[in-house]
Amino acid sequence: MPSEILQRWPVGEKALRRIAYRDDRDNDEVGGDEMAHDLVITGGTVVDGTGADPVRADLAVDGDRITAIGTVDAAGAGRVIDAEGRHVTPGFVDLHSHLDAQVAWDPQMSSSCYHGVTSVMMGNCGMTFAPMRPGQAEVLANAMESVEDIPASSILEGLSWEWESYGDYLNAIDAVPKGINAGGYVGDVAIRLYVAGDAACERDFAATPEQLTQMAAQVDEAVRAGAFGYSISRSLFHRVPDGRNVPGTWSDPSEFFATAAPLGTIGRGVLESAPRYNFENEPGDRVDEELAWMAEISRALGRPFSFNLQQIASLGDHYRRVIDLAAEANQAGSQLRPQITPRSVGVLFSLAANTLIDDLPAFAEIADRDLAGRLAAIRDPERRARIIEQGAGKDVDPFTRMYLMPADQPVRYDYSKDDSIAAIAARSGITPVEAYVDALDRSDGRAIVNWPVMNQDSGAIEEMLTDPTTILGLADTGAHATQIMDASQPTYLLSHWVRDRGVLSLQEAIRRLTSDTASFIGYVDRGVLREGAFADLNVLDLDAMALELPEIVHDFPGNAPRFVQRASGIDHTIVNGLPFMEAGQHTGELAGRLLRSTDG
Repeated sequence: MPSEILQRWPVGEKALRRIAYRDDRDNDEVGGDEMAHDLVITGGTVVDGTGADPVRADLAVDGDRITAIGTVDAAGAGRVIDAEGRHVTPGFVDLHSHLDAQVAWDPQMSSSCYHGVTSVMMGNCGMTFAPMRPGQAEVLANAMESVEDIPASSILEGLSWEWESYGDYLNAIDAVPKGINAGGYVGDVAIRLYVAGDAACERDFAATPEQLTQMAAQVDEAVRAGAFGYSISRSLFHRVPDGRNVPGTWSDPSEFFATAAPLGTIGRGVLESAPRYNFENEPGDRVDEELAWMAEISRALGRPFSFNLQQIASLGDHYRRVIDLAAEANQAGSQLRPQITPRSVGVLFSLAANTLIDDLPAFAEIADRDLAGRLAAIRDPERRARIIEQGAGKDVDPFTRMYLMPADQPVRYDYSKDDSIAAIAARSGITPVEAYVDALDRSDGRAIVNWPVMNQDSGAIEEMLTDPTTILGLADTGAHATQIMDASQPTYLLSHWVRDRGVLSLQEAIRRLTSDTASFIGYVDRGVLREGAFADLNVLDLDAMALELPEIVHDFPGNAPRFVQRASGIDHTIVNGLPFMEAGQHTGELAGRLLRSTDG
């Protein structure tokens, strides 16, 4: 193989050796003899991603494709993986990530890589880094930090910013090494800032016909360059640094119809949104109004539309109304898929980042120390006594909804009232702050507190999870660096809802993690195990699947902190035919690719 081709191919040394070996075998093939396979997985139970019953079978891989499923001769194979007692599945396809910047400096794209994910979608919630006018890098980076809690300093340092159009951005991402596959939406927020500048953030901003034409042209360019669609933010929680809502929040939906029109003309791409279900300053919800325009734009353009949905206590059972209206709209020709997550969404607190005692003067004095320094300080008897004394007056009520994740117990996300910090403190006859400090001490600072703010009701999660209208998403990998860690949802889905609760069959859960998401967004030949499909695979030990405790690491540009979460029970993850992760460790291979909507 010519050296210049090898130089352009971002894979590991073992992959190059394998490519060279195949090239030699091609040259030396002797009449009619069947060549040995690059990789054979033997004796596993194949769950093919379609929802079909699992079957015991071998599976062969040659190059980046699956070449045989059934009884396979493993003689002479480049590698053999014994999958006896394991399940062999397609790699998981995550349609909601915010890895748009992280992909440039973290080729593993963690924490997705720890949970069997082999393909992700970037550009969700209207937030992208293109299109971009010269000089707008800081504006887009600060907006991303404000909305998604990704440090702007890391974004500015980690990206090259050598683009203007979204197609140029895709070309830049195409050039960086990747462990998993990634595609992207073009974001409405970036488009509005590109066309109208800061004025787009004003509540009363209305795009002129000329501006709408320019915005539509950006969507057209992006989709023709390979974007998989167009994303929007309507959430009242999404704000730019000065407190104004992001562009598009208050826009008349007719503007989205005009901007998204190229999707219908081209006949390709999906829509995605963070919806505005709630009113700004009054109780109740505006579900009917929000669903109406999303249903109509999907019908009018003939394109699928996915949008965020969680159970939110202040909105009652609005999630049921959303699902019912989406199902009704689909009967009338829309293609709506409310996007859900299989567990609670919680804010995390760690002694290495944000804590429950940041506001206490005795802790504030040592807040600039690293984890070891903070731990030593709270173990000092005098400071510990001051922290407990200053925290004694804290309102107990918030602690009734906060839960310890101890370092010495399995990680859980299903809680009862007895699991709260307040309940733990009451049983010991101490204050919640003292119970919290005790837990940090006992765990050498590793204990985490989870404060669920959405999907607090496990019954509601089960309703959404088992409804055929919904689609899995909201893993948010790359976002909320020191606040939330939801990238581990595939592991939780399989260990909790399949193995422990039996709410979903294994084949249905795998279908929802693979072919359902892949086919929705248009990832061709991915999300299924069949001959000719791309060899994105997992080998799972379902009995051993478990989540590890989230932890803070400092590996973003500028040494910025973030949460990561690992797992056990995912023995092998293979991307485009090459072993990528083994037992949670990176193999060194980087065979991931930029996926484009033009690939099909």
